[in-house]
Amino acid sequence: MGIWQQDTDLARIDTWSANTLMEALGIRITEAGEDWLRGTMPVDGRTHQPYGLLHGGASVALAETLGSTAAMLTLDPAKFRAVGLEINANHIRGVRDGTVTGTAKALHLGRSTQVWEIRIEDERQRLVCVSRLTMAVVPVDMVAAR
Repeated sequence: MGIWQQDTDLARIDTWSANTLMEALGIRITEAGEDWLRGTMPVDGRTHQPYGLLHGGASVALAETLGSTAAMLTLDPAKFRAVGLEINANHIRGVRDGTVTGTAKALHLGRSTQVWEIRIEDERQRLVCVSRLTMAVVPVDMVAAR
């Protein structure tokens, strides 16, 4: 179970993306370990910028998806929600096609904040982007669920 407070059933987690940006970009949650969450995103017309490279914003969308999903999985959903406070990203390598894989790992799991590092790699396991996401942990009554 590791750091998770919720079931990490991948099929259940992927249903959270229905009719969202994640579904439009083809982001999928693919693996969960004791203290990490992994997902993929295609590099194609949905995620390209005009030069035919992976759009930095798409990388950030993958990073935030993985970090915020992981953050939520560490909380009791009857009591708390995780909402984004800040994200940054360093784009290391361009990618033209294929699939990128991101792995989110907690750097800090506090009562009111969490900090996650998300590393995104290409199909040859070369670093494409590294991101840090800070999440606020708030009582469930402060955030309406959709």
